[in-house]
Amino acid sequence: MYVNRHYHIWSTIRWSKKPLINALFYSAAVIILYEVTGIPFSLPWQPISVIGIAVAFYLGFKNNSSYDRAWEARKIWGAIVNDSRSIAIGILNLPNSEVPFSWKKQFVYRHLSWLMALKHAMRKEKSWEHNAKVENLVFTPYYQQEGLKGLDPELEKYLNKEEIKRLKTFNNIPLQLLKTQSHELKKLEESGGITEYKHVWLQQLISKLIDNQGMSERIKNFPFPRQYASTGLFINFIFCAMIPFGLLDIFEQSSKLHYWLTVPFSTVIIWVFFLVDRIGDYSENPFEGGYNDVPISSISRVIEIDLLELLEEKEIPEPYPVENGFLM
Repeated sequence: MYVNRHYHIWSTIRWSKKPLINALFYSAAVIILYEVTGIPFSLPWQPISVIGIAVAFYLGFKNNSSYDRAWEARKIWGAIVNDSRSIAIGILNLPNSEVPFSWKKQFVYRHLSWLMALKHAMRKEKSWEHNAKVENLVFTPYYQQEGLKGLDPELEKYLNKEEIKRLKTFNNIPLQLLKTQSHELKKLEESGGITEYKHVWLQQLISKLIDNQGMSERIKNFPFPRQYASTGLFINFIFCAMIPFGLLDIFEQSSKLHYWLTVPFSTVIIWVFFLVDRIGDYSENPFEGGYNDVPISSISRVIEIDLLELLEEKEIPEPYPVENGFLM
């Protein structure tokens, strides 16, 4: 996620340079062909503008839907922050006479392990995502190193090797960790360590965490319907292919304007439409591990800091760094 006030214009151009360059060469080729052959193949602008209005409406729908997915993902992880604090405080406030601090600490550690496992699960590649290789994310070297190291170093901070080995036999590591948390609470309640009311309340918090995980998995595992994404791209190509011919119709009829002005104007219009389409395209998968993702690594670090401070640990990690304007 970009957190500076504005993207730099050159960063935006660099990010979308391919459609910009293609638009420039395509527009120039149309005008060169017109000048060389002299064939009047301009098209009336009015019907092209009607198509442009339809394309703009469609891109607006697509981008709104993509933004909804990104904003829902942010709300889900905001709920994870709140529920993590609630369950940690609830566990730490259990009577010391009934529940040893070592048990409470291990419970909080296991919750942090669930958080790290969920974060890495959300970053697994899917066929419909852009799948930018983590080693290519040169603007965020801290995040790059985290991705290259993988999940194991983060689990090793909070779990023993035997439990990590056992967890690796399952497909859904976060769910198994929540299952273990639920079992530990049940055993504690059966031994008289907590009241039935407290047990039910803590199990409800675990149920909320399961809900949050499931909602994250829904966004991750169910793509933005490809028929909508693909259709938007196709009609954008059709419209943009006609733009130089429509502008040529305008400029060649004017005594004050030269038809070569078709090139810069076509280039800008085509670039704008493809830029808007690209923004929506990169917003529809908020967990794919790109620069514009929901910053779940940063959110996880906030939770980690909060819970370790509740445990009064001495070694507290630093907040996740902002690198070149990006927070991952």
